[in-house]
Amino acid sequence: MKRRTSTPRPDWRQKIESVGLIYSTTIKPDGEAIEYWNEGAYYEFEMSEVETLEAVTEEMHEMSLNAARYLATGAMGTIGIGADALRLAAESLEKSDPAVYGRFDFAYDGYGPAKLLEYNADTPTGLIEASLAQYYWLQDVRPESDQWNGIHEALVASWQKLYAASGLTTLHVAHTEVETSGEDWMTAAYMRDVAMQGGWNTVGINMGDIGWDADSKLFVDLDDEPISTMFKLYPWELMIKEEFGRHILAWPTSTRWIEPAWKMLLSTKALLAALWHLYPNHPNLLPAYLDSPRELSEWVAKPLHGREGDNIRIHAYGIELEQPGDYGSEGWCYQAWHPLPSMDGNRPVLGSWVVDGESVGVGIRESDGYVTDYFCRFVPNVINAPAPPVGAP
Repeated sequence: MKRRTSTPRPDWRQKIESVGLIYSTTIKPDGEAIEYWNEGAYYEFEMSEVETLEAVTEEMHEMSLNAARYLATGAMGTIGIGADALRLAAESLEKSDPAVYGRFDFAYDGYGPAKLLEYNADTPTGLIEASLAQYYWLQDVRPESDQWNGIHEALVASWQKLYAASGLTTLHVAHTEVETSGEDWMTAAYMRDVAMQGGWNTVGINMGDIGWDADSKLFVDLDDEPISTMFKLYPWELMIKEEFGRHILAWPTSTRWIEPAWKMLLSTKALLAALWHLYPNHPNLLPAYLDSPRELSEWVAKPLHGREGDNIRIHAYGIELEQPGDYGSEGWCYQAWHPLPSMDGNRPVLGSWVVDGESVGVGIRESDGYVTDYFCRFVPNVINAPAPPVGAP
């Protein structure tokens, strides 16, 4: 894997906004504008690297399912979600409630084995840029090249599979109106699009507009129509603690949720400790423990439900760092310190996307520091295809 410089398209902003990436500009507290989309560079993979990373991603997914089964037993406690939610997640996993997607985050330098940093399995974002924006960048800038990106086609196929198996026709798609950047709204809109391509009729709704019919014991939309299947872009660990969530606990089969309740077992950093417990010394894992760093001399403390680098603490030689945020009361996972590699001063993290358990593409975010936070940059990728032999047609 190499980082290459590139000349941005003159109309790059118009191009990315036309496919839904309307949230590129972030304003820092000091007023500085930071651009999330960065096509002044790209990452170049060898095909052999992609094949290896795809195999690692799919192995990590299977191992994560086994770790989820272990967490579902309560062997590591209630992992910050409580006994009732843990029971709901365990029952959902036992029933194999259908799921669509997730995103692994790996540290990878192009030489040693990729190391798992976390699994964003419930409400992973970064989808539009990984699926659409970098694909159209490739068509404009490197049309002769390939890209590690089959995300769109895989999502359509997954929704088509769910549609055929369900016997239902209508999918409600919800996001929270609290998020103001537009990313959640556009991600939900994109998920509606791929679901419609998969055969579904879709209805968009805000999470706050979902109602509960106490007589029929069903969730309903603004037209009082029952919600049979719901894709929600709202974290389970928050949803389950609300009045809304208490209805789910009491009537768990009233609505089929995508992502399902068992994703609570994967979207917690407790998964990292469960994986290390089940697969110690696996080459793609880092030592990880709950509640204390144990024998680790250098470590990263991660809140179980933290997002965007919030509240991460790094304790390493010459580094004492603590990110601000509101997480941590739910508990902590301590993972061995493994710094992101430096590529010309940029520190990339590979977001490897999974759809239906298969590796389907990557989105690369890079940062200046050790934590990938709100001010990171998304950089597209290409696959370096070998030149044809001399004399080949």
